[in-house]
Amino acid sequence: MNNIIAISFALIAAIGNTFFVIGQKKALELANPFAFISISATFCLLLTLLAAPLFGAPKYYEVFKINGLWAITSGFGLFLTYLGFNLLYSSFGASSYIIYAVLSILTTTLIVSGLVFKETLNIYHWLSLLSAIITIILFSLGNSK
Repeated sequence: MNNIIAISFALIAAIGNTFFVIGQKKALELANPFAFISISATFCLLLTLLAAPLFGAPKYYEVFKINGLWAITSGFGLFLTYLGFNLLYSSFGASSYIIYAVLSILTTTLIVSGLVFKETLNIYHWLSLLSAIITIILFSLGNSK
């Protein structure tokens, strides 16, 4: 049952990412990518503020007081994600998502899971990481043809 819930949550994120990619790719390329990023991030913020009460009282001050550093860290991560996506999709197209996805698998698993949180990786995790590396190699070969 936990796998079904995890897959459901991942599917929500995947569907959201699909809309994100469509927006990034369909937007007309302008000299300053930050204008588009600012507008889409503002809309995301508004939707988040509207949805927050559905999950209980937001208590923003208390959350910031306890988790301010981590909120800033996450905000910086979102900034880099928005910027990277905008540059990637406007320059190389939606098919280049596989590069981001695999690099994200590698960096999150190795750095966040392995180094930061010291989570144990078993043989299946290591084989998955190897598969991710092979994916990048195959994608690069496919682009060079």
